[in-house]
Amino acid sequence: MTTTHLGSTPRPDTRRRHRTRDVIAANFGTFFEWFDLLVYAMFAITISKLFFPQEDEQSALLFSLMTFASSFLIRPVGAVVLGIMADKLGRRTTLSIAAMTMLAGTALIAVAPTYETIGVWAPIILVTGRLLQGFSVGGEFGTANSYLTEQSPSKKAFFASLQFSTSGLAVMTASLFALVVNHFLTPEQVNSWGWRLPFIFGCLIGPVGLYIRAKIDETQDFEELKQQGTAKSPLGETFKFHTRYVLIGAVITAAGVVASFLNIYMPTFAINNLGISKDSAFTASICSGLVCTFLPMVGGICADRFGVIKVMRIALVLGVILVFPLFYMLTSAPSLLTLIVFQCTLSTVFYSFYFSPVGSLLAQLFPTSCRTTGVSIAYVIAQTFFGGVTPLVVGFLVAQSGSIMAPAYYIVVIAAAALLGLHASRHRVK
Repeated sequence: MTTTHLGSTPRPDTRRRHRTRDVIAANFGTFFEWFDLLVYAMFAITISKLFFPQEDEQSALLFSLMTFASSFLIRPVGAVVLGIMADKLGRRTTLSIAAMTMLAGTALIAVAPTYETIGVWAPIILVTGRLLQGFSVGGEFGTANSYLTEQSPSKKAFFASLQFSTSGLAVMTASLFALVVNHFLTPEQVNSWGWRLPFIFGCLIGPVGLYIRAKIDETQDFEELKQQGTAKSPLGETFKFHTRYVLIGAVITAAGVVASFLNIYMPTFAINNLGISKDSAFTASICSGLVCTFLPMVGGICADRFGVIKVMRIALVLGVILVFPLFYMLTSAPSLLTLIVFQCTLSTVFYSFYFSPVGSLLAQLFPTSCRTTGVSIAYVIAQTFFGGVTPLVVGFLVAQSGSIMAPAYYIVVIAAAALLGLHASRHRVK
């Protein structure tokens, strides 16, 4: 058996033999990120009843949602800190640190006593767990993306797309977990201990991810950089020489983020504005999740073969052309079928063929010495300003305009900016 010592450079044949293990390890954090994000959202009402005073149920729910949002606020800190660590200490070390932080946050939530048991300390523990998770998530994408895109110069987009397929798988797993818990347990059992099961599941598989991340090989790109002299100031280098590309990357990413969060929000939009039943909305989400699990890899393969910018540009233009007919179809004849067509089309065009190659594009915008820092900051900017706020923006636009077609205009505006970003990135991206 070949042993790779810390700081040594594995032979090419060893790298190829371990690549499957390394790729699975890199994607563990992505699964955790989306699984924990959705599980908390799905049990937000239950958590609000258990961890906050119940004099006012609406206030308790608001505090629960604010706790959910707290992880988004600390993501930029995680992006900067873990991004710098990945560029200075290595992708392998930082992936392990991110995994440990995520596991600690999930464990805190899983075992946290309720408000009835320890009073005000209950929400403090809950918020601490969410902050640890948010910190980890902030640097997870950039670190894993650098690790994956550095696996093969000719298959950057394919390896980058695996994070997006993993996200789709996490959506499916979280949805099924919520369905099983709520279907087979009584409301009393859910409130007592059932809501903890998904978080306990995260704690059980977390050590597996941590173990295999500790065994992975460092990337050849980083090993070569280390031999030349590790980057002294990745953050300084990023903003001194690559600020323009941080902003370009954020704008390009924003189009995929907006379309993805709109797709996640569509079941709620359809229930509240179109009268579609919850069962139909859930079924459509399952179908969309299946598309998001398998098709991103096809998008990555196409981007490697025909060019990242070309594939993303075609997908974006096609999405802009289709978005108005799709909204018209759904709003004119709301049904299970039209919602499935709407969500699966968005999942195919915007998510699988536009968004999934974005990791390759971002990696090519920055040199190895500050790659993770640049990618992390660009990605977290898009997530912070265009991710979680998408449902709020959509709701505001519909309320102010009185038109349920308003979300389509929002996508078109962001897509137009992203097209300009793709054009501006052509000198660095293949």
